[in-house]
Amino acid sequence: MPPAPVPGPDELAHLRADARYARERLALYRAKAYGMRETSPVRMRELERRAEQTAERLAAAERAAAPAAPDPGASATPDGG
Repeated sequence: MPPAPVPGPDELAHLRADARYARERLALYRAKAYGMRETSPVRMRELERRAEQTAERLAAAERAAAPAAPDPGASATPDGG
């Protein structure tokens, strides 16, 4: 399987917005569940799952966009010293 393409800044911003939106929707529904309004456990699970999925997609995209960290065991000079 080929590696995933590196996301651009616009795509990362979109993924961050999606993740924030999913977290906020979940928080609002949780607040609704604490109040007197009727809520659905199925809907709560859907919102939790959506928040987790968007967070995972964002984390994967951020890992792909981050520059590779240098190997701590590698030498800084080509001759090894």
